[in-house]
Amino acid sequence: MLLFAMVLEQFVHSVVLGSPAGIVIQENIWMYALYGSVMAGLFEETGRLLAMRYVLKKEHGNAHNALMYGAGHGGFEMFVILSIGMINNLIYSVMINLGQTQTLLEPLDEATRGTLQTAFDALVQTPFWLFALSPVERLAAITAQIGLSVIVWYAAAGKKIKGNLFILAILLHAILDGVAVLTAKNGVPLIVVEVFVWLIAIGITLIARNVWKKETE
Repeated sequence: MLLFAMVLEQFVHSVVLGSPAGIVIQENIWMYALYGSVMAGLFEETGRLLAMRYVLKKEHGNAHNALMYGAGHGGFEMFVILSIGMINNLIYSVMINLGQTQTLLEPLDEATRGTLQTAFDALVQTPFWLFALSPVERLAAITAQIGLSVIVWYAAAGKKIKGNLFILAILLHAILDGVAVLTAKNGVPLIVVEVFVWLIAIGITLIARNVWKKETE
């Protein structure tokens, strides 16, 4: 997760999105959603496949390892995305309540000051209940990660890599991320976005269950 999603994938993003093609991609929400979701699925599922194929090679006899791998993958992702964001929000909230925001803003250049002021304003204006949606969304992500891990496990654990299952995992991952981006960016209420995310996560889980049963039989 760390290597493939947060190092390699981010490096590719910096190259692609910093190019003339990247400008075109970012100006079109459909292209941006397609690009981002496919890249996320490709890098994360490739990392998962290689880890299961080679690092966990001696564990292929016990498919339950796929469940724990998925929980670990999703849990690490939750820690990085949610915890860091919550820490930042807590620090900003304390500074706002103490009236210390200007102390932080004064030494900064104009561009950075504007960005940070926007973050402060968004924090103040955001209803408190919206923050509760973050862990709900992350639980859906962990559910999906467990399902994807099961699918990739059976792609990796045989004598030969099963390309059809690997591609299935990439497509399901891309659908999950793509729908989340498109609905959020098109002004769909966050609660409705989370409903879509949960429905897709449950769908991934049911597909993974069918793969487990079929491969076990």
